[in-house]
Order: sequence, then C-alpha cells, then structure tokens
Amino acid sequence: MNSSDSLESLFATSGASFRLLTDEQRQASLDAALAHWNGRDDLWVYGYGSLIWRPEFDFVERRHALLRGYHRSLCLWSRVNRGTPERPGLVFGLDAGGSCRGIAYRIAAANVPATFTELWKREMPSGAYLPKWLACATDAGELRALAFVMDRSKDAYVRDLTREQLIAIVRDAHGSYGPCSEYVLETAQALEDAGIHDHKLKTLVRELKALSFPRD
Repeated sequence: MNSSDSLESLFATSGASFRLLTDEQRQASLDAALAHWNGRDDLWVYGYGSLIWRPEFDFVERRHALLRGYHRSLCLWSRVNRGTPERPGLVFGLDAGGSCRGIAYRIAAANVPATFTELWKREMPSGAYLPKWLACATDAGELRALAFVMDRSKDAYVRDLTREQLIAIVRDAHGSYGPCSEYVLETAQALEDAGIHDHKLKTLVRELKALSFPRD
C-alpha cells in the first residue's frame, strides 16, 4: 500500500461516527462547565492554538501561562473548518502528556455568558474536546482556566500518523476557513510573536516551507 492509498483508507475509517452536536447538546455541555460559577467572578480561558492569534472575544487581561500534563498536538481531524468530511485536515488539540505554553485570557464576569456561548459554538461543534478547568502557572501566580482538552475516546482523535502522512494531510487539506497549511503557519507565527517557543512546530513549519519552496 502506497502513502496515498493508506491516507484514503485512513480518511474512510476515521469519520464513521462523526456528528455535529445539536444546539441542546452544546448548551448542556456549556451549562455543565459553568455549573460551579457564582456569576460574579471573572473567568479565565486558556488558548494554545488559534485562540492565540484569533481569540474573537473581549478580555480584560492576558498572561503567558504554562499548562502541565498536556501538550499542543495536531491530533484533531477538521472536517469543516480546515478540511472536508472526505478529506479532513488537522488542527491542534491538547493531548495528554508533557506541557504546553500558551495564553490565558481573563473574561469579565458580565461578559461570561455571551462570550462562552460563542466560544462553545467555535470549539465544541462536534464535542471532540473535553472542557476542563485546569491549573496554569503564570508569572503573577497560579490560576484556573478553561481549556479544551482532546477527548481520546472520539474518532476525531488522530493518533499514530507517520511524519509523511501528517505533512501530506496539512499540505492538501482545505476547508471553509481556508487551507490547513495556513492554519498551521499562522499558529506558528502567532506563537513566535508572543514569545512562545514550540520546537516541534518550528521543525514542521520548516519542512512545510521547504516542500512549498524547494531550493534548486
């Protein structure tokens, strides 16, 4: 089986149970995540991917934050935004193990209901993430932030890709938000602009650029 055949087989089997959440299911997930909230305190949201370069919500403070126990990984199939059901792309998720440097945003209490409703529409269309309140280390002390963690039980979770497969998927996939490669490059640039160093991602970007602009 060549690389192209193996990818076609992977695509065919990866989305067997793919479903979008209903409005009721998504609201139930949001209600569960905010069940502890008293309605008066500001809340924090942890960004590790596109939330760094396109948060799309108002915040009153942002801090560099270190999350332990999870790492940034292209481990989530994207069948709408950066791919299609037939040829999915890859987007970042928080996968178990290691650590991740990102950005924590403080959301004013008055803005929490509207902000989190829109955040759930963006991050939880299929329920592939598990919303969790996790401890994050910052220069100003520890805080607890909402983080969207990969649900490894879902078939949206990607595992055991070869390097060749990962690069081929990122280069070829295209969804409603644009090319998958654009998403990866913009995330890498946003991390660099924020002073966050992700060596694995930098290596991947170099390989993608080398393939796109080969030297003579």
